[in-house]
Amino acid sequence: MRADAKKNYDHLLAVAHRVLAEQGADASLRDVARQAGVGLGTLYRHFPTREALLEALLRTHFDESAHRANELERSDDAGSALVTWIREAVAMTHHCSGTIALMVAAISDEDSALHASCVTLRAAGTRLLLRAQAEGVARSDMDGNDLFSLISALAWLADQPPLVPRAEHLFDMMVGAILVDRSRANDSA
Repeated sequence: MRADAKKNYDHLLAVAHRVLAEQGADASLRDVARQAGVGLGTLYRHFPTREALLEALLRTHFDESAHRANELERSDDAGSALVTWIREAVAMTHHCSGTIALMVAAISDEDSALHASCVTLRAAGTRLLLRAQAEGVARSDMDGNDLFSLISALAWLADQPPLVPRAEHLFDMMVGAILVDRSRANDSA
């Protein structure tokens, strides 16, 4: 990519990130182009569809989240590592306002521009879940799809104004349902 095209691309992504953070995934692409100071044609040359733009924006966040999962895999406490990653994934997903439905649809649609990024995100969390399960600190009847669904649900809840005050409580409840209390498990054995 030529230097000026790369500069336009990066500028469009920065503006799109700001506009979508303010207005959500349904923000007008015309607004993105206008605020970036380019024509709509320039925006479409770089991002032919809304999904292509969202994929470019989300890919960065998902790559960071996958990298973070790799770091957390080296933690001594598999349960805490999983909870930390879930909390960060919920925050990241919530920050990308309005993308939950797109992400959920993309995970099963191999033709979606978002599919690969969503699969990468799910795989990162699945590795942490599997490690926690192997160490006996997470319930064994869950898989990465369940984890991805719970993260999506919590991020959606955080977008619902009447539920925002309960978001932390609901997060704690979900974590309590995922993690296994080893002392109770040992007592019943």
